[in-house]
Amino acid sequence: MSAAEKPSLRVLLCAPRGFCAGVVRAIDAVERALEIYGPPVYVRHEIVHNKYVVEGLKAKGAIFVEELHEVPAGSTAPVIFSAHGVAKSVPEDAARRQFFAIDATCPLVTKVHREATVHYKRGREVVLIGHAGHPEVIGTMGQLPEGAVALVETAEQARTFTPRDPGNLAFTTQTTLSIDDTAEIVAILRERFPSMVAPHKEDICYATTNRQEAVKRVAPQVDAMIVVGAPNSSNSQRLREAAEREGCRHAALVQRAGEIDWNLFGAISSLGVSAGASAPEILVEEILDAFAERYTLKVETVHTAHEDVFFPLPRQLRPDAAE
Repeated sequence: MSAAEKPSLRVLLCAPRGFCAGVVRAIDAVERALEIYGPPVYVRHEIVHNKYVVEGLKAKGAIFVEELHEVPAGSTAPVIFSAHGVAKSVPEDAARRQFFAIDATCPLVTKVHREATVHYKRGREVVLIGHAGHPEVIGTMGQLPEGAVALVETAEQARTFTPRDPGNLAFTTQTTLSIDDTAEIVAILRERFPSMVAPHKEDICYATTNRQEAVKRVAPQVDAMIVVGAPNSSNSQRLREAAEREGCRHAALVQRAGEIDWNLFGAISSLGVSAGASAPEILVEEILDAFAERYTLKVETVHTAHEDVFFPLPRQLRPDAAE
């Protein structure tokens, strides 16, 4: 198809999109460990929820395991904990096995862990708003003894939740939730339990918030929306949901260009594109290239926030660590 025959497609690129500071830090931690210590470097759980990133690190010598017992006994290779955070029992297990453990938990997740621990020490029952089974939720609940944290996933659960002591509650949230869904759940809980203690600062992280706001701005202006991200990425799923909520008729979560359903995306005049916090920009470019084969693109970037957040590497991987 010649350029003259291609239909025109207006593309609105959401900004911010893609990698956040916590993801950059976690990926850099694996790459730096490989540079310093050489392969293999073991990583417990996917370092971030993105197959392309994980495969790239595997090619450099990273070995991904789900549990520490998969790391050979007596190994002196670094063992890195993923950005999502881990239960307290994991570093304890690593110490028992005498592994060289490096914690790449996002500092904003660590903040939630600390908040939950402080509330528990002050005798409060901790309510965690989040999704059961997500690694971050498992890690946060695993900071405290069994039964100390009550998980609330939905507004319906918030209406029926029965605490041990209604006057002695505090809540924290997973960092990658829908802003709107979480606000609804918090409002219900606060109405039922007015004395419930809130986080000092919002637990939903800046990157999740900024990416959702950008999608909300773009979604009503386009025929369809593509979010680049993995199906097991919570923040990516929330972006797709945000687009649908804002009235976008076709919103799809896509990992690679090969997953695009051209029956859905073949007859549109405008397209929004965003990417979850664990999706690299090269995959956004791959998606745009796929559309450029079928359309003459007119690309505009819609900026809703400026991000300059930076997190230093884990202490063991900093240049001064050996001094």
